[in-house]
Amino acid sequence: MTDNEILSSYVGSFVDELVRSGVKQAVISPGSRSTPIAMIMAEHPSLNVWVHVDERSAGFFALGIAKAQKEPVAVLCSSGTAGANYYPAVIEAAQSKVPLIVLTADRPHELRDNGAPQAINQINLFGDYPKWFMEMSLPDSSSDLTRYIRTAASRASSVSSDAPAGPVHLNFPFRDPLIPDLSYPSLFSNGREENEPWVSVPEQVRVLKEEGIQQYADRLAGQKGIIVVGPQENEELASSVFSLANALGYPVLADPLSNCRRTDEPLLVESYDAFLRGEVKPDLYPDVILRFGAMPVSKAYMLFVKQLRDARSIVVDEAGWRDPTLFSTDMLTVSPVQFTDALHSAVQGVNHNNSQWIEKWQEMNAKTLDVLTSVDTEELFEGHVFSELSGMMRSDELLFVGNSMPIRDLDNFFYPVDHPPKVMGNRGANGIDGIVSTALGASTAFPFSVLVIGDLSFYHDMNGLLLAKLHQLNLTVIVVNNDGGGIFSFLPQREQETHFEQLFGTPLGLDYEHVASLYGARFDRVTNWEDFRSAFITSRKVKGLSIIEVPTNRNTNLSLHKEVFAKVKHIAKGVS
Repeated sequence: MTDNEILSSYVGSFVDELVRSGVKQAVISPGSRSTPIAMIMAEHPSLNVWVHVDERSAGFFALGIAKAQKEPVAVLCSSGTAGANYYPAVIEAAQSKVPLIVLTADRPHELRDNGAPQAINQINLFGDYPKWFMEMSLPDSSSDLTRYIRTAASRASSVSSDAPAGPVHLNFPFRDPLIPDLSYPSLFSNGREENEPWVSVPEQVRVLKEEGIQQYADRLAGQKGIIVVGPQENEELASSVFSLANALGYPVLADPLSNCRRTDEPLLVESYDAFLRGEVKPDLYPDVILRFGAMPVSKAYMLFVKQLRDARSIVVDEAGWRDPTLFSTDMLTVSPVQFTDALHSAVQGVNHNNSQWIEKWQEMNAKTLDVLTSVDTEELFEGHVFSELSGMMRSDELLFVGNSMPIRDLDNFFYPVDHPPKVMGNRGANGIDGIVSTALGASTAFPFSVLVIGDLSFYHDMNGLLLAKLHQLNLTVIVVNNDGGGIFSFLPQREQETHFEQLFGTPLGLDYEHVASLYGARFDRVTNWEDFRSAFITSRKVKGLSIIEVPTNRNTNLSLHKEVFAKVKHIAKGVS
């Protein structure tokens, strides 16, 4: 075989096996050294290819697709610093348990560490964040290498998807020539028949033994407990959790990213972040906490838990050890749905006699909601953005939320509705980078999507808007523009007026209407809520990218938040 035939067969086998193993999407950033994989990916009839020239945005775009589709997505770049731009997305994928297959092209070994252009040390480029790293072999024509490259592709897909999901990294060195022969007869056929994968890897679920289930049933029945559901993506968990809550007589504290905020559940407590900020009465102290998923967004909840030194704290989290409070007494890395269903069966028929306990939580929740829903909305109050959206969005739509203030306002002001939209955010590393690109990637799975984001986060990833323009992706970006880092107004730094604006307020003074023009987006700058509703309804009708700017004042926003939570604090103390 010629060098060109060897290259084509080797790379063709790898790409074909990725597809056989369940990879349907690939995001490619152009470059020379990655040419063989890029061209053959574009040639494969069953692989959908996206091209993004900015590697940092490309990494987050792939993350968003994987997050929404719950399937591994491949992301490919050239050698050198190109791969380093994937680092933030790799970290987020690792922290939020999203399956990502990172493919970096590299110089061959004889061109490393000797001053060759676009050559850096790419071995373990992403440190400990990938679940698996492999330095791939140079292309070869032997049958052993065919088995090797197809097995590596199967393994990459399987390892990235297995719970807890996460990124894997394969580094491919290539020598010249780099152009594959797309007419090579067995480009994709050098494998098993009928599109079977080279290695089949059935889904495997970790479960607790029957005697373990019974032990927890005995510990939980008859106790004053709460169920807490943090950020998690399993849409089947909500039904199981509320069935168990009814059997045990436990209220359910559901994070906005939990997929568990439903109006048809009387045991739902959604306003806990607000009333736990005050002095919580001891009669709301639980004997036991049963938590699913990651730690909730709410800092007030975390501080509340730290007061409960005598409570049994049970964490059920397939993703592993996620407990920043350090107060967990039991850590179960098992399937949450299997555990909840089995536990429900074990406690059915037990007389929990928890009606008074439930009523206390429900009363506090109802009174808090009364305060939160009565905020004066004459001003463009940032929290009210979510109150408006809760009444306008549909169950087949996506609401993606930025970090810092938007996710916290979502927690308090996005009220449960009968048919809520799918709600997502990047809460792995909680960073502001890549939010636009992640939302755009996730939007590919929905007919209409909304991103609520602060002005600094929006600026940080404006390059991500390119794919919205190129592919007419349906995304409405609501930019809450307080001209700077609004969350710092809520932190102790605010009291230090010297250098505050320069170091933390960081006003940008940008006119985002020009950004809309650059990327071919529809643009609205609203001055009142009637304008906001009108702009939103129009954006749903218009295909492609829309930007709605909501100008706010940081000082006014701080005052309104303080006013609302001061009223809730009085309720928590029992003051009417």
